[in-house]
Amino acid sequence: MEPRDFIRDRIRRDVESGRNDRRVHTRFPPEPNGHLHIGHAQAIGLNFGLAREFGGTVNLRFDDTNPEAEDVAYVDSIQETIRWLGFAWDGLAYASDYFAQLYAWAEYLIGAGLAYVDQLTPEQMREYRGTPTEPGRNSPWRDRPTAESLDLLQRMRDGEFPNGAYVLRAKIDMAHPNLNLRDPALYRIRRVAHQRTGDRWNIYPTYDFAHGQSDAIEGITHSICTLEFENHRPLYDWLIEHLPVPHRPQQIEFARLNLTHTVMSKRVLRRLIEERHVDGWDDPRLPTLSGLRRRGYTPEAIREFCARVGVSKTNATTELALLEFSLREDLNARAPRFMAVLDPVLVRVANWPDGAVDSFEAEYHPGDRSRGSRQVAFSGSFYVEREDYLDDAPRKWFRLAPGREVRLKYAYYVTVVETLRDQAGALREIVVEYDPDSRGGESPDGRKVKGTLHWVDASRARPAEFRLYDTLFRDRSPDTANAELSELLNPDSLVIKHGVVEPAATTIEAGTSVQFLRSGYYCRDTDPERLVFNRAVTLKDNWQRIVRNQRQNE
Repeated sequence: MEPRDFIRDRIRRDVESGRNDRRVHTRFPPEPNGHLHIGHAQAIGLNFGLAREFGGTVNLRFDDTNPEAEDVAYVDSIQETIRWLGFAWDGLAYASDYFAQLYAWAEYLIGAGLAYVDQLTPEQMREYRGTPTEPGRNSPWRDRPTAESLDLLQRMRDGEFPNGAYVLRAKIDMAHPNLNLRDPALYRIRRVAHQRTGDRWNIYPTYDFAHGQSDAIEGITHSICTLEFENHRPLYDWLIEHLPVPHRPQQIEFARLNLTHTVMSKRVLRRLIEERHVDGWDDPRLPTLSGLRRRGYTPEAIREFCARVGVSKTNATTELALLEFSLREDLNARAPRFMAVLDPVLVRVANWPDGAVDSFEAEYHPGDRSRGSRQVAFSGSFYVEREDYLDDAPRKWFRLAPGREVRLKYAYYVTVVETLRDQAGALREIVVEYDPDSRGGESPDGRKVKGTLHWVDASRARPAEFRLYDTLFRDRSPDTANAELSELLNPDSLVIKHGVVEPAATTIEAGTSVQFLRSGYYCRDTDPERLVFNRAVTLKDNWQRIVRNQRQNE
């Protein structure tokens, strides 16, 4: 079905009316000051998707107007992430490509009496700005002669003044009800080298000044932004109206993506990294796309999640469970199955023939032999999960317990006959007997066994580290503005287990997702020194429970 929303409806009307010669040209304008996060995935899917749907074009344009926080490594990461998501841009540009033109337009505004160089301090500017209910006051430098403002702007550009000494402001209306139109800043002194232009510039345009004009230069028809820029749209339009730009783009806003138990602010993400609460931008607990990728999220699952969230005009918070549901649905269809034991205890078969080894064919995708299989060896001793045994088990316990019979996946029926413990009383070994006639998990006499356990053969087990990830924040809506980050974090956001996997699981490449039976979906980590699996998501589906509860409450 063709997607429908208010943005697509507007673009359809524009195309049908012949606006922009029926062109559709969008752009995605990230600032290269960090890695992209899941909210950016929604914006990427929207901008690239619109261009694809309407036969248009899309630009990737880096908003590199803040050189103190930007780095070429972030540029590379952003490009790689967009490709990984499955998108390709038609044009690659940087706001810094237009610095000369933007500066010329700044001089144009001064010459037209629409801008001036101010020398109020930042504190004074905030004081003069007023409040949402009280008008601001004109700066004493607002009527500075045009020639003097032009001279000061040129000297600012040439590096004659220190940071903060002067600022170029638009001359609009200090009593305007929209604070963004109360003589906003257009250029600030920042005496710092730029990663692309070096030391050529000592002043840099603000986002508000660079954004719309870059759109105009590139011929962008629909400038899609999130709702926090809605109050900036009058300034966007004012600048487009008062400058001799070659094209008149239009800005359209939509609600940004918010997730429960998650923070999207790049400032907060940077703090988490700098304060060492997480291990870099690709830490699997972060909502960054590099972190989600390392955790085991697929581009298909992320694109499907964004499509399910859709496009709205109203801010809302989406359940993290929906993102997890999208991943489960994708990995259930594609992830091969293996056996792993995260907290192993040894089991020995007392009546197993000495030196005997049996093997069983196990499908990677149950019920679909066309997608391959592997051989699983059985040598009479194996590991199971420690939690799969109880001494005093309740009646409906279908795992290991004294005298209880269970089925080993692919292998045999076994019955517990003895347990061995260390001096502290901890379980060291479980002794069982097997039924030789139950090979393949089938009983010749037709008796029913409800419990089926996964296991890993002890003689062929490979040690592995399992990183079990949970939400980074304890609260559904963490308030990072009023608390120390350490007070908000979930102490169990990362639990490390040291267990074993079957040999076939060691052959998968880093970045490949698998399902470990009864445990969850995991992704082999990029750690070059150890065999590490990151848990992407559990098998338990919280989203279905949330939907069911919502329906019951309706």
